[in-house]
Formats: sequence, C-alpha cells, structure tokens
Amino acid sequence: MATKHDKILSYIETLPVGEKISVRGIAKTLEVSEGTAYRAIKDAENEGLVSTIQRVGTIRIERKLKNHIQKLTFGEIVKIIEGEVLGGVSGLDKPLSKFIIGAMRVDAMDRYISKDCLTIVGNREEAQRLALEKESAVLITGGFDTSETIKELANQVGMPVIRTTYDTFTVATMINRAMSDQLIKKDIMIVEDIITPLESTCYLLNTETIQDYQTLSDTTTHSRFPIVNKNMRVLGIVTAKDIIGKELTQTLDKVMTKDPIMAKEHMSVASAGHIMVWDGLEMMPVVTDDLSLIGIISRQDVMKAMQIAQRQPQVANTFSDQISEEIHLEQQGSDLKFYFTVTPQMVSSMGTVSLGVLSEVISDVTEKTMYINQRRSVMIEQVNLHSFRLIQIDSELEIRPRILEIGRRSAKLDIEVYLENTIVGKAIVLCQLMEKM
Repeated sequence: MATKHDKILSYIETLPVGEKISVRGIAKTLEVSEGTAYRAIKDAENEGLVSTIQRVGTIRIERKLKNHIQKLTFGEIVKIIEGEVLGGVSGLDKPLSKFIIGAMRVDAMDRYISKDCLTIVGNREEAQRLALEKESAVLITGGFDTSETIKELANQVGMPVIRTTYDTFTVATMINRAMSDQLIKKDIMIVEDIITPLESTCYLLNTETIQDYQTLSDTTTHSRFPIVNKNMRVLGIVTAKDIIGKELTQTLDKVMTKDPIMAKEHMSVASAGHIMVWDGLEMMPVVTDDLSLIGIISRQDVMKAMQIAQRQPQVANTFSDQISEEIHLEQQGSDLKFYFTVTPQMVSSMGTVSLGVLSEVISDVTEKTMYINQRRSVMIEQVNLHSFRLIQIDSELEIRPRILEIGRRSAKLDIEVYLENTIVGKAIVLCQLMEKM
C-alpha cells in the first residue's frame, strides 16, 4: 500500500507544468499534515519535479532528463542487477570499461582480465582472487557467497565484489542492455550541447532604449536579443520589426514581445527545433527554472546539430534503427518504391504486423523520400494511418510514397502500402522541414 509520502509525490506528478504548489494547499487537498507535505515537496524538488523560484513560490516544472552518463559505474551495475556488495565499497564510483565471463580455467582467464573491467564468475575463489589482483571488479552469480579473505582483498584494492541471485546469462544480458541504453542516451543531443553561453550572448536590459538596441545591432550585426531585468530574468525578446516607427528614446520594455518561448538546457535539440519551426522562431533564450538567462540557441545551431547527428555512425541500435535497416529502396526515374518484410519480432499477439511498426515504417519511408528530394532535416508532425487489411507475418510489403505538397516549412505526403499488388494500408503524413530562412 502506498504511503502518504508516495501519494503526495504521485499527486504532484499529475499537476500541469507551471502549477503553483504550497505546503498548506497539498496538506488540505490530500488531508495530510503540513510536515508530511513539506517533506514530500522537498523530495519532489530533489527529483526535479518542482522548483522554488524567488518571489514566485514553488511551481511544478518539467522533469529534467538525467545527465548523460559517459560510462556505467559499478554502483549503477549493482542497481541494475539487484545485487549486494560484499566488499570493496570504495570502488563503486569507478567506471566500468568492459565485462568478461570467466567460464574457463584460471590460467586461461589471465589474458582477458584488465583493470576496471567486471569479471563475472560463479563460486570459484581462485578466479575471484585473480580478478581482484588485476584490479578488476567481481560479480558472483547464482547467489553464492565468498570468503572473508576475498572480501578483505577487495577492500585493499578498492574494487567491489558483488553478489546477485541471477544466473550468468541473465546478468550479462542486463549489463549489455544497460551499456547499449547509455550509448543511445549519450547520442541524443540536448540544448546544453549547442548553447551559446551567457558570456558570448548579447542581451539588453528592459530599461535600455531603442537607441541602445540599434547600437548593439550595428556592432554585432544581429537583430534579435533577449530582454532581461537587473536580476537577469528574461522578460521578452526584441527584434527589428518591434522597433519600426518607434522613438529612439522609448524603452525596450514598451516595445518588446513579452513572455517569449524559452528553452531549458535539458530539452532535446529535436524538441527545440520542433518549437522553432512551428512558431517561426530564429532564436530562443535558454533559461534556468527561475527564468534566469544562461544563453541562447539559434535556428542555425539546431539545423547544424541535427545534420551532424544524422552523419554520426550508429553505436547502438534503437527499434527505429532496426526497422529502418529492413527497408530497401528501388528507384526507377522519379518513381520511388520501398520494400519491407514483416519479421516475427514485428508482429502482435495475433500474428499480424504491429500498428506501431507499420507507423514507424511509414515515418522512415517519409524521411527517406524527403531526403531524396533534398530535404535533409525533417520532423514528422502527424501520421493519419488507415489499415485496410491485417498484414500477416513474413509478408513482403511494397510502399509507394507520393509528395502532395512541399514548401519551405512543411510537406504533405500520401503513402500507400501494397501486399501482392493489393492496397492494404494508406497514410497521409505531415512533416516539418528545418530549412534556413
């Protein structure tokens, strides 16, 4: 049964971003003591659910993505495999470089074990000792214990000895999946990766004038600037069109666009790009939770980042990558035809292709079609999919795309799916185009 503390945290998660939260309000709504409400709100702040902003109060914020981990630590491995640390606690913060399975004689293991790796073994004490002597961590599968001598050695070399009830195959699969997941997360670019920092950002105070704007614009050749108050809190944006026909002595707080769309450091570049295209923005201020300016990003920054990401080699495959690899193109003149075979992993419990897989196939065909038509940065906005017939396992599909409309910012495509020359699905796809303006 959930505790009052857990219920408060769950309630806070249901609140919309921007909602104000108070100890008294939570206590009254959930019928708990103010002390319990206070402790829960503090925990919510630690988890990135809420933030306390000066003169505003505590508000619900968008949960921050966890920091991208370059390498897994042994401490994180303990959590993943639900393990127990038997010795060498001081080494839990060390990064894991690789793991090996010690399913061989000790003399044969020697050349495979290296510093900071994880050696997965059973209850063979001589193998555990060899690993620790070479400054490798030890993972004992099957729930076996080890001797006090091994535990003392682990403490001496500062490398953990971990025990888990799982078998070797299971833990190897779990660790391999975790390492793959971290590589994928590391490859996702966020605003923090492309931000122009505050020291390189040009901005104006709300008390400055249009004359100050023109001076800064002439000096930097830029035409868009964030407007901040004396506490560096973003109040608005000023652009060239905002000052047309205005007196040079007029202050910027009278002409600026108030409450501009802003980005946070943990937002993905793709999300920021989606907003910039949808709202026709050339620049977005990047702020902290209390709306203090920490830098800016531009449409050009976003486009460049997305193009670099597309050229990066894949170090770990997502489901989307795996589906994309199965799609093959045949081009005859201007006619494009894509072919895709439904494999056993792509079907539902009914033995027919999963709707999610079919949607992903159509999205991938859309992106490939736009790429062929010199539109390299594409974001799918909407897919209206109609499935006319159930598509069985091992079916060989033919996908025929047709561009209905294409402009500077958006495109509309008609995608038809055929099985043995019979149409079995049809979709209308709307997508946004990230192009220079």
